Amino acid sequence: MIESINHFHLFCGSGSGAAGFNDARPEIPGLQGRMVCLGGMDVDPVGAEDFKMLAGVPCTVRDLFSRQQYVSWNGHEPPAGWVEAGPDDIRAAAQHQHPDIVFLSAPCKGFSGLLPAAHAKTRRYQALNELTLRGVWLMLEAWADDPVPVILFENVPRIATRGRHLLDQITSMMRHYGYVVRETTHDCGELGGLAQSRKRFLLIARHAEKVPAFIYEPPKRPLRGVGEVLGRMHLPGDPAAGPMHRIPSLSWKTWVRLAFVEAGSDWRSLNKLAVEDGNLRDYLIVPEYRADYLGVREWDRHTGAITSRGGPSNGAFSIADPRFDPSAAWKDGQAYGVRRWEDTSGAISGVKSPGQGTFSVADQRHQGPAKHSNEYRIVAWDQAARAVTSAHGSGQCVADPRRTGPTFGKYAVTDWQAPAGTVISGSTTGQGAFAVADPRPGMRRTQGDNYLTGGHYGVVAFDQPSGAVSASACHDNGRWSVADPRPMPAPDDRLVCRITSLDGTWHRPFTTLELAALQSIYDPDDYAEQPFMMHGTSDQVHREHIGNAVPRRTAQAIGEEIGRAILLARTGETFQLSSTPIWVRPVAEAIAVQGGIEA
Repeated sequence: MIESINHFHLFCGSGSGAAGFNDARPEIPGLQGRMVCLGGMDVDPVGAEDFKMLAGVPCTVRDLFSRQQYVSWNGHEPPAGWVEAGPDDIRAAAQHQHPDIVFLSAPCKGFSGLLPAAHAKTRRYQALNELTLRGVWLMLEAWADDPVPVILFENVPRIATRGRHLLDQITSMMRHYGYVVRETTHDCGELGGLAQSRKRFLLIARHAEKVPAFIYEPPKRPLRGVGEVLGRMHLPGDPAAGPMHRIPSLSWKTWVRLAFVEAGSDWRSLNKLAVEDGNLRDYLIVPEYRADYLGVREWDRHTGAITSRGGPSNGAFSIADPRFDPSAAWKDGQAYGVRRWEDTSGAISGVKSPGQGTFSVADQRHQGPAKHSNEYRIVAWDQAARAVTSAHGSGQCVADPRRTGPTFGKYAVTDWQAPAGTVISGSTTGQGAFAVADPRPGMRRTQGDNYLTGGHYGVVAFDQPSGAVSASACHDNGRWSVADPRPMPAPDDRLVCRITSLDGTWHRPFTTLELAALQSIYDPDDYAEQPFMMHGTSDQVHREHIGNAVPRRTAQAIGEEIGRAILLARTGETFQLSSTPIWVRPVAEAIAVQGGIEA
C-alpha cells in the first residue's frame, strides 16, 4: 500500500532540498510512502525557476519581510503596492493543501562565520536574521488549526551562538503550538554520502500528539573523495558539458598562488616559501623552452623580446614581483585550498572563488599524449632501452658508467698552453679536442667580416619589417627576434591558465558544474545527452545558489527517516528499533528527562 506524504518548503532557494525529499522512499512493513511536494516560497525569481525545474512544482516568489525589516535591509521604503505576507499567502503557496513536513532554510548570511561579527551586529543584518523568526511564525499560524506533524529548521552552525536569542524564541513558539523540539548538528556529507564535509545546524520539531513515534537520525555514510565525483565528468572546459563547466577566469597572481599550494592544504602552504626582497628565493616562475633561458627580470627592468615560443624557460619572460604579502586576514583557514584527487571537498558555500575556500583540485588526469613518451629519457646501464623509433631526436640516451680515460671526448676545449689531441679524419668540434681557449685580445668583428652582416641575434623593432625568412632561420643566425612592447600579464589580469604544480598536477578551481555535482544537485549519469544548466547566465548567481542549497542526497536521507516516523504514526505504531541515534524522543521519555523539554 502506498501513502502520500506532503512536504512544503519555506525559503526554498533553488529546490535542491525539495528534490531530495521527492527522491525519498520511506517505508515500514506493509506500507510505503510517496513524497509529494506542494510547492515552495522564496524572494528570488531566478531561484524559483530552478525550484520548478528540480522539484517539479511552482515556487511562489514573495518577500517575507515585515515592513520594518524591509526598510532596515534595503535602506528605503518598499515600492507602491507592496504588502506584508500573511498566513493566507503561505497556505496559497502550498496549493491550499496540508503538509506533513515543512522544511525551512532561512537566509544564513547574518549568522555565517564568513561575515565579520561587527557587520553581523548591524541593524541591516539583524533584520535579515529576524526573518527566521517571522518565517516560523507565519508557518505556524498558517496551519494553527491543524498543526504540521514535523517541522525542520536548517541553518549554519553559528546560528546557535549568533542567533541564540532568536532560537530561544522559535523554540518557545513551537512548544506553545504543541511541539517537542530538539536542536542538533550534523554533517551533510556523512548523511548523504557526499564528497564534501558540510556541517549544518538542524532544529527538528514533531507535534507530540500527531507523531508519538521515535524519529531517528539517518545512518552515516563514509565521505568520498572528490575524484570519485569529478572523475565521472568531462574534463573542464569541454563544450559537451555546457557553459557551467568552464574554467573560471582568475587573476594571474591567483593562478600562481594555487600552483604553490600543497595538495590537501590551503593558503598556509604559501607561508613555507622563502621570500627575500619580494622574490621567491628557491623558485623561479618560468614557462618552458624560451630564449634567454630561465630569465627573470628585475621589477624596474624591461622584458626581453617576446617571441612565438615565449615561455619562462627559453626567454626573459619571468619577473621578480615584490608585491606579495600573504595576509593574516585569510583566517578562514581554507583560502586557496587545493584538494587531492582522492580527498573530500570542503563545504560548498555561497562564495564563488578559489581564494575563498577549498574550491580547487589537483587534477591528475592526463590531457593527451606527450610529444614523445621517451623524450630526453636516460636509460640506466643495467636496464633495457626504450623502443627505437623513427623520431631519432626524441632522446635515446644511456647513463654509461665506463670511464673514458684522457679528455678526447666531444666538445673538449684545449688550454692555450696544452697540446691538442690527435687529429683524426672525423675532426669536427663535436668529435674530439679540436677547440682552444684563445686568450688573445682583438676579437671584435670589423667591417667586411661575413659574420658581422649575417644579422645574428638580430632584434627587429616592433614597427619595422622583418628580414627575409630563410630555410635555416633561427634566433642566432638572422633577424628572427623582435622588440615586442606588449606587456606580460599584470598580477590582476584575469585569464585561464594551466600551470603544473610541484606535485605534477593541475591545481585549478572547481567549475560551477563540479560544485553542483559535489552538492549532489547534478549527477553526471543523469545528463549524458544534454548538459545540465541552471537558470540565468551568471556564474556568480549559480555558485551562490549552489552554495546555499541543501545537498539533494542529504535531504533524501532526512526525508526517508521523517517519512518513516509519519507512516508509523498513521498506523498507530509508537515504537520501532533502529541502530542509529534518536533525533526526537517520544513524549513520555521527554517528560521523564526534562519536564517535557527535549534534550
